[in-house]
Amino acid sequence: MVKFSKELEAQLIPEWKEAFVNYRQLKKYIKIIKLKTLLNQSQPPKQTFGRSIFDSLRFLINNLYNSHNNNNMQDIIQVKKKITEEREEVYETELAQLFAEEDEVQVFFAKLDGELNKVNQFYKKQEIEFVERGEILNKQLNILMELKQLLSNRCRKNHSLKPSNIGIFPHSPCQGSESVGKRKDSSDSEVSEMDEVISTLERNGLSFVNSAMRVKTKKGKPQMAIRIDIPATTPTAVTSMLWEDLVNSPMKAAGCGGEFINKRKIQCAEKMIRSAFVELYKGLGLLKTYSSLNMVAFTKILKKFDKVSCQKASTNYLKEVKRSHFISSDKVVRLMDEVECTFTKHFTNNDRKRAMKFLRPQQQPKASHMVTFLVGLSTGCSVSLCCVYVILAHLCGIFSPNTEQAYMDAVYPVSSMFVLLSLHLFMYGCNLYMWKSTRINHNFIFEFSPSTALRHRDAFLMCTTLMTTVFGAMVMHLLLRAAGFSPSQVDAIPGILFLFFVGLLICPFDIFYRRTRFCFIRVIRNIACSPFYKVLLVDFFMADQLTSQIPLLRHLETTGCHTFARVFKSHHPETCHSGRLYVEITYLISFLPYWWRALQCARRWFDDSDINHLANMGKYVSAMVAAGARVTYGRQDNNLWFAIVFITSGVATVYQLYWDFVKDWGVFNPNSKNPWLRDDLILKNKSIYYMSIALNVVLRVAWVETITHLNVGPVQRRLLDFFLASLEVIRRGHWNFYRLENEHLNNVGHFRAVKAVPLPFRDIDSDN
Repeated sequence: MVKFSKELEAQLIPEWKEAFVNYRQLKKYIKIIKLKTLLNQSQPPKQTFGRSIFDSLRFLINNLYNSHNNNNMQDIIQVKKKITEEREEVYETELAQLFAEEDEVQVFFAKLDGELNKVNQFYKKQEIEFVERGEILNKQLNILMELKQLLSNRCRKNHSLKPSNIGIFPHSPCQGSESVGKRKDSSDSEVSEMDEVISTLERNGLSFVNSAMRVKTKKGKPQMAIRIDIPATTPTAVTSMLWEDLVNSPMKAAGCGGEFINKRKIQCAEKMIRSAFVELYKGLGLLKTYSSLNMVAFTKILKKFDKVSCQKASTNYLKEVKRSHFISSDKVVRLMDEVECTFTKHFTNNDRKRAMKFLRPQQQPKASHMVTFLVGLSTGCSVSLCCVYVILAHLCGIFSPNTEQAYMDAVYPVSSMFVLLSLHLFMYGCNLYMWKSTRINHNFIFEFSPSTALRHRDAFLMCTTLMTTVFGAMVMHLLLRAAGFSPSQVDAIPGILFLFFVGLLICPFDIFYRRTRFCFIRVIRNIACSPFYKVLLVDFFMADQLTSQIPLLRHLETTGCHTFARVFKSHHPETCHSGRLYVEITYLISFLPYWWRALQCARRWFDDSDINHLANMGKYVSAMVAAGARVTYGRQDNNLWFAIVFITSGVATVYQLYWDFVKDWGVFNPNSKNPWLRDDLILKNKSIYYMSIALNVVLRVAWVETITHLNVGPVQRRLLDFFLASLEVIRRGHWNFYRLENEHLNNVGHFRAVKAVPLPFRDIDSDN
């Protein structure tokens, strides 16, 4: 049977861990009381000389007294409620004479009171926050319903217009000369509809600039100042617009785009409010779980105390726990019912089953044994094919001076690209396993759905399947060359393999982790269009992965060039390793990941006005300069460029190490209780952190080998470059764990267990 302490550890909300009752600590006090009781019982009784005839009578009287005392055992503990200066209710326990002289019992109940007060106050705080959030969402929903009704009315009145140009307001600035006369006739009705919109929003508690005086503009329309925030769904979408612009300045619309407030924008606002309701319901469910788990913990610990003390002394205390706010309050349950009814009515057209799919999504299914079996099978196949490939390559003399250059040009870029990708998937699988083992809520941090998120076994299966396919293609390539097929035909196999995986990545059918593939494509799109999208954590986390895969991107460029040259006969393969275009693309690929990451930092600074984002952007700019210097030094081997590379790379490395340790990992805190680490550590062994810091430093300076220009052959040089690229992928996987650990601890420190969804309607006065 699983101990309750382990069961509680497995079920508690990770971000609220510090707010739960400290069950382990209370158990330690119970053990101390138990040891004290056993010690007292083990003391030898006082020596007596003979037995008295009154012993039997004394024994009978004591039993009668103890029986009467057990009936009034609840008087041993008195729990009193007091009001502090901050107007907060706290519980204090007073012990009867039976326990008053036992220090261990007094300490235990003092700690128990502290835990009860902590749980109660946290529950009240969260309850107030969720109730306020629910009230705000109801106001937002009322505004949305009124605007949808107005839009529906306008659609019925303007049924002759195109749907994309129909809005709340009566005309579009680009309807042609026939509508000019109609505008004059409809000016009065337009102003009345403006008043209708204003009154609609004012009924829901939104104020307007000069609303009391109803100041008119030159066109006779009232001035307003309500902001509607719609997130960008395309790079050209506007993320924040003034309602005044929407109403008073329709001519500012680009071209003949029609009305600003149209059906599409209302749908965007509806989606935002729906997501906010889902997060509110999730938070209420977590708070309900928090209440029930703490109640069970208090019950268990009080039962243990009764067992140890051989008294039924906890009855009064348990009654007070049940009467405390976190158990007696029914606001959370009632608010959950209200959210269910509201969501079912307004977002799923009274379809409760469909509403529950949003509000209570299915949890991630248990890991299938078939996945584990396939991982083992594909691992065995990839290892076997690797051994077969090594033997065949040796027998065919593929690395002899006569054939090595042509073979390496055809096979090395593709194989290296897929091996590096497989290694990155393997490291990500290790990250997923470690995050799960240490209860780091990575799905919440990345905003992944728990029901469809990738698990570590799935990442390992993708890795081993990819390696098996690549080694199989390489073995087939060798066998066809040995069989006498034309090299021009055989060398098309790596390109076909590359096209196969590209097709699999964009395949629309529900095979081979379609949700994960499409999520990857969406994140890459967000990275490529960094200035135009709001940057989420998963976006800049993936962009950081790309900065460690610059060799893979170079191999991707070479592979694409060879594929078009050999399969489509577009150009000669030799141009893929020389020429001006090749050099320019090499520079571009070396810069691009750092450039994307720098743009993300600039966008985050624009959104958050945090100067740290500009400092982070400086780190990527320095890395971009260092990467360009190393590429130039590889083509112009002289002392000047050696000095430039050494200086720029040294500055970039120091910058990166500082940011890794201080900002990303949160270590090197001189005032921490853990020397030069941080106060909160998830891993119990501190030496792991010190070794990780040293390993990160060593792997960060691996670039030194690239400027030494060792005197080795072309095959050895490529293998050495591949080894260094693999070390960088391993360093990135190692970095990933501590980066998310620090992010998780930040969420725990602020008790963030649900997302804060931005809302579409807000008063400009509230911004100020």
